[in-house]
Order: sequence, then structure tokens, then C-alpha cells
Amino acid sequence: MLDFNFSPFPTIETERLLLRRITNDDANEIFELRSNPETMKYIPRPLVKNTEDALAHIAMIEEKIETNVGINWAITLKESPKLLGIIGFYRMQPENYRAEIGYMLLPDFHGKGIIPEAVNRLNRYGFDDLKLHSIEAVIDPENFASEKVLQKCGFIKEAHFKESEFYEGRFLDKVIYSLLDK
Repeated sequence: MLDFNFSPFPTIETERLLLRRITNDDANEIFELRSNPETMKYIPRPLVKNTEDALAHIAMIEEKIETNVGINWAITLKESPKLLGIIGFYRMQPENYRAEIGYMLLPDFHGKGIIPEAVNRLNRYGFDDLKLHSIEAVIDPENFASEKVLQKCGFIKEAHFKESEFYEGRFLDKVIYSLLDK
């Protein structure tokens, strides 16, 4: 079974991006991401209502890192420390050598190839450094942009679960994509 250890925190680079630890200094951008109904449209979680909620979200991310059960990075451009989005591994299953990848990006940066670049680099980190065997992504079937990213990054659709989650008075479908270590 795998034993995850995120200390020291791994800062990761790509050609254009720096994936760094999220800090309380990112609270305004976390608020901007998680309070926006458009960016949260396909994420069945409550909207962040204020800076305190954003700081609580950052504290939750930090707690998962400290206990080695999940890890998130701030997505930034190398030339600017401003958080543009978040990417990370959730629902880590060390016994199955598997983790779920998730990501979100501020709308101003959509369509610039940022998420595929970050996903491809995080996949390498997951397979090479964490020794994962598979990485999965769980998305809303209506989230065509995310589906396109996953397909571009080599993920294969494994399942479509009908009405498998109940959120805010309605049943939601979910689609699972996965990528195996080659």
C-alpha cells in the first residue's frame, strides 16, 4: 500500500506554470473562484459567501495536506504569483494506488491551455512521484469543457452513473474518466 507524504510541499513547474502551495494570501482569488455560480456550475458544493468561507476552504485544503490525505496547488503563471485556479488530488486511495484529480480556473483564463498543461504535469507527478497506478476524474456529463480537457490528456471514459448524487433537491449524474500509468 502507498504511503503519501506531502512534506516538504512539492512545488511543481511546467513550461508556463508554477503550481505552488495555497496560502491565506490567496483568499480573494479563492473567493472569486468558489463564489462564482459559473465556475461552480458543475461542482455540487455550496458557494463561498465571504472571505471567511474562503479562508475556511484554504484551512480545509491545508489540513488534508498536513494529514497526507489530499493535496491541492495554486495554479499560477511563472511571472506572477496570482492564483488563477486550483488543481489537486482528492479522495486518495493508497490501498488501490488511485487518486481523483480535480481542477478549476478563473473564467478570464479559460481557453488558454492552462488546465491541460497542469493536468499533464500533475499526472506525471502522480505516476512518477506518488507511484499511483490510476488517476480518475469525476465530472458532470454536461461539463463539455472538462470532458475535452480529460480526453486531450489521455483519459478514457469508464462510467456514467445516472442520478447517483442528491444535491440541492435534485439527483445528479456523474461521469468517471480515468488514466492508467503506462
